[in-house]
Amino acid sequence: MTNRGIVLVVDDDKDYVESTAAILESGGYEVLKAYSGREGTELAHSRKPGLILLDIMMEEKTTGYDVLRKIREHAELATVPVIIISSLYHEGPNFQLDPSAGVVPADLFLAKPIDPPHLLAETARLMGKPSTPASRKK
Repeated sequence: MTNRGIVLVVDDDKDYVESTAAILESGGYEVLKAYSGREGTELAHSRKPGLILLDIMMEEKTTGYDVLRKIREHAELATVPVIIISSLYHEGPNFQLDPSAGVVPADLFLAKPIDPPHLLAETARLMGKPSTPASRKK
């Protein structure tokens, strides 16, 4: 069982984690902070958050894709919604990855810098209903 009011933020940029945590806390969420993929995976397994915000490029060998794969392989975490937030993603003609394509099992992709009201709206939306593998493939 996941903890619906808890959001896990995984990013190696400590300033980004702190600012994102402040945004989420202003929306009434409890925030877990992880500064590496390994730490994020461990926190996800031990605390079972209701939502995970995940960076892709980190300064270690573990990337966000590795973390996401490990999360999706764990039965208790397989349906936890995941938002990938990365400077690699932007909406436009050069690169846009649709989560429903099934290539990367995330629920949503957002570009950095993140718009705080948009982040809070998407957090509320994704935490309001459980994510399932079937809903990601629609």
